[in-house]
Amino acid sequence: MMKHNYIKGVVLLSVILSIGLSSCQVLNKYKTPEIDVEALYRDKFSTDTTTIANLPWREFFNDPFLVALIDEGIKQNFDLQIAYTRIQQAEASLGMAKAAYFPDLALIGQVSHNRVSTGTNGKDVLGYGSTGYNLGIAVSWEADIWGKLNRQHRAKYAQFLNSHAYKNLVQTSLIANIATSYYTLLALDEQLKVTNETIELLKESVTTVEALKEAGMQNGAAVEQSKALLYSTQITVPDLESQIRELENTICLLVGKKSGTILRSHIYQQEMISDLQHGMPMQMLAKRPDVQQAELSFRAAFELTNAAQASFYPSIVLNSSTIGYNASTLSNFFRPENLFASIVGGLTQPIFAKKQLIANYKIAKAQQKETLLTFEKTVLTAGKEVSDILFSLESSLKKNEIRAKQVEASLNSVNYTKELLKAAEANYIEVLSAEQNLLSAQLSQVNDKLEQLQLSVNLYRALGGGTE
Repeated sequence: MMKHNYIKGVVLLSVILSIGLSSCQVLNKYKTPEIDVEALYRDKFSTDTTTIANLPWREFFNDPFLVALIDEGIKQNFDLQIAYTRIQQAEASLGMAKAAYFPDLALIGQVSHNRVSTGTNGKDVLGYGSTGYNLGIAVSWEADIWGKLNRQHRAKYAQFLNSHAYKNLVQTSLIANIATSYYTLLALDEQLKVTNETIELLKESVTTVEALKEAGMQNGAAVEQSKALLYSTQITVPDLESQIRELENTICLLVGKKSGTILRSHIYQQEMISDLQHGMPMQMLAKRPDVQQAELSFRAAFELTNAAQASFYPSIVLNSSTIGYNASTLSNFFRPENLFASIVGGLTQPIFAKKQLIANYKIAKAQQKETLLTFEKTVLTAGKEVSDILFSLESSLKKNEIRAKQVEASLNSVNYTKELLKAAEANYIEVLSAEQNLLSAQLSQVNDKLEQLQLSVNLYRALGGGTE
């Protein structure tokens, strides 16, 4: 009965220590660092909380072929699958941190046999023997008085959240890469189409100049110059076809499938959202995965710094403790009188550890400062990125009306100079120049459309869109 009471007393003491001494923990609660986000977007002041980042990617993109590609990429992209494995690793690590609160238990079974000598003059050498049987449970447990284990658990939790932010970062980047690659593919298609149409026009020009030469209205130089422009235009076709094929293969890799043809629409069927609202900087900070990662890294470093500080204080450990049965025979082994308990507890106060504790604390403090600076830099970088995209998009949109006039004027110039050439009122150089200007204007118009589509995607990603 006394053994039972002793065991109960030790267990009760452990509970009291764990509850009562928890008030001694080093309490330094985490707070998100204060960042000045005023005027984070240059020359953009808004109180409107509407932002395109809140749109699910299926609503932001309206091309069914593109939506299908993104959906396929989210399911099969290798980088995104790797990100999911990192979440699993972080989750397992978090489970280990939680388990640190509980005691270590181990089942111990032991059989010991001892022999001793009795008598004198060498009589009964090793003549007396005894056998003992031992079966019990060994327990080892550390009371988290100063919150060291708690802080380590919080750090692991921050790292677990960081793994989710990393997955979101990979996903938003993946969506943006697929979309911009898809739009580039459409632009190459259009450039190839414009080039082939120009080639047909140049063939007609060559035929016209040859006919004028036969009529004595042009010379051989004009014919050869017309052919040279035709050939220089034709030679760009293989490069465009090669770029199209390579980009198709790149998109296939992004979506996690073998190289092949990409089903697609037309670049002028792509419609941007009419109002690309950016909301407020605080919304961007709350949604951008890289900003979240930077803050969570600081949060983990903060908790580990507190854990390193708690290492300076004494620790109470219950170790080498065994509860079980001990008897000299196996018969009636589990009788109450054979129950035993061995309890060993200790308090350890670090005094001199070769400066290891101090060094660990200094390292943790420096790492905390490093992650804070990284967080602040990430916020400023994010603000710069959004500011640059907004200005570039506005500037690009301003070109549309002027570019349309340029294309129209170039087309009229080609038609007029051809008529003048036939009437012998213009020379072949004017015609060639007009045709070159038209091709350049048309290709630039395609590039303008591509630039605006890509900027809209980049703005969506920069504001934190694409996680849903």
